[in-house]
Amino acid sequence: MKKSSPPSGTIAYFSMDVAVDSKIPTYSGGLGVLAGDMLRSAADLEIPMVAVSLIHRKGYFDQRLDWHGNQLESPAKWSPEEHLVRLPTKVTLSLEGREVCVGAWKYIFRGVTGCSVPLFFLDTDLEENNAADRGLTDFLYGGDERYRLCQEAILGLAGVAMLRKLGYDDIRVFHMNEGHSALATLALMEEQAGSLPESGFSEVEIDAIRRRCVFTTHTPVPAGHDRFPADLVYQVLGKTRATTLAQLQLMDGSLNMTELALRLSGFVNGVSMRHGEISRGMFPNQSIRAITNGVHASTWTAAPFADLYDRFLPEWRRDNCYLRYAVGIPLHAMRQAHAQAKRELLRQIRWLTGTQLDEKVFTLGFARRATGYKRGDLLFTDLERLKQIARHAGPMQVIYAGKAHPRDEGGKAIIRRIFEAAAALANDVRVVYLENYDMALGKLLCSGVDVWLNTPLRPQEASGTSGMKAALNGVPSFSVLDGWWIEGHIEGVTGWSIGDASGVENDSVAEAASLYEKLAQVILPLYYKEPDRFAQMMRSAIALNGSYFNTQRMISQYVRNAYAAARDLAVQPLD
Repeated sequence: MKKSSPPSGTIAYFSMDVAVDSKIPTYSGGLGVLAGDMLRSAADLEIPMVAVSLIHRKGYFDQRLDWHGNQLESPAKWSPEEHLVRLPTKVTLSLEGREVCVGAWKYIFRGVTGCSVPLFFLDTDLEENNAADRGLTDFLYGGDERYRLCQEAILGLAGVAMLRKLGYDDIRVFHMNEGHSALATLALMEEQAGSLPESGFSEVEIDAIRRRCVFTTHTPVPAGHDRFPADLVYQVLGKTRATTLAQLQLMDGSLNMTELALRLSGFVNGVSMRHGEISRGMFPNQSIRAITNGVHASTWTAAPFADLYDRFLPEWRRDNCYLRYAVGIPLHAMRQAHAQAKRELLRQIRWLTGTQLDEKVFTLGFARRATGYKRGDLLFTDLERLKQIARHAGPMQVIYAGKAHPRDEGGKAIIRRIFEAAAALANDVRVVYLENYDMALGKLLCSGVDVWLNTPLRPQEASGTSGMKAALNGVPSFSVLDGWWIEGHIEGVTGWSIGDASGVENDSVAEAASLYEKLAQVILPLYYKEPDRFAQMMRSAIALNGSYFNTQRMISQYVRNAYAAARDLAVQPLD
């Protein structure tokens, strides 16, 4: 049988981590989940796309928590051969003056119409390499600066080489999901010139690269952008490549991967309207637009709600806009679906922890990376106040999940404080912290809790997507006005705000007071005394937020605004 060729006008999508499945631990959080959802919607909409990432044989890490909330980490154990197809294709990359061999594994995303989008995982665990090089694609966001730079060189430089060797000669757009893959631009420059000329590149040659590159930044704080010392860049990439970066005025003592991607991309975007504003302030000489993130609707909709939509909105999987008509779903059917999702979540919690939570008790959910700016412990600012609310406004229980990066001592301390608060509140508010947060657990949480809590420091939440997943399952958000929630929030309709967007940023005392006031005076009374009005909010969350904050809408915006700007890219209608 004749081998099919890659489609013309392909979009190549590069991401350091991609969430495929809980059994494939090649992701750490929102960035990877967003990448996986993007590729699923590309397959659904039959958009010609191919993706590149690293294999991460030892994953991010497995998390275990002791009785005091101390986080214990171990390598994630999984076998690529059980889930992926190993390809015979190999390329080589010069790192630190030696040739490193890079192989690939293939995964296929299948869309609702049968269209496929391939994802290639790059792998250096090959017999041709020495022991140290074989481990370069083992750990996600692990190791020191040298390890990270080697990984980013593999992703960007070897990623482009691998696509070419696999027959992807007609790639019209190279989309870099965060700065980790920015060295792909250097590979394109080498291709264009045949080699790296000693005299450097003209602005015309640089502009030709820009017309083929799209860059999405996810980081609203300067410390979140990868920087590598110049001497390390010369050591790892070699004199010729490092000198080219210096000639582009991208190495003033260090190489900033975000600035490299900005310099060589024709379309740059943040991941929410607010994040676009923040990014323009961080990089005032750059044209940075905004395309707000979304989530893949059919992936994150729990079975009870998927069945509900199949009955009342049968076209919703093919076209997520049909979720707008959730306003017509009977309230009793909405409550029944939610009760089923909540029952399944509490059943799983009992199986995982031995703790039996009450299906009739109001349940708050909070699940995200444990780090300082997420403020997972804001709810416990005043434990006595929380006890009083539970006694007088109505009982409540809280479910937490989330990993702290192994080197994030502040994030680990937050987990310990949550455990301490849980012990102090034991007789008044049940608090459970679930280990090893992953895609499967995230889906249960986002669909089974009654309200989704989010408490970031403004303006550090670039977008956030967990609240979008909750909305698909009729769960309103209770959140600080930052990231996507500025766009999705309608007070008392899709959820509630914590604090005021015009208030002083990072005033934890005022925001905790706002959180307690609305819990006591608005949310708990609504839940316990006006169940029909609460169910109406559930419908509104689906109709107004679920129908819009999805990756079908998001990728359609990329096609119209980002990919269409590339030379000769034929944009097909997405209906």
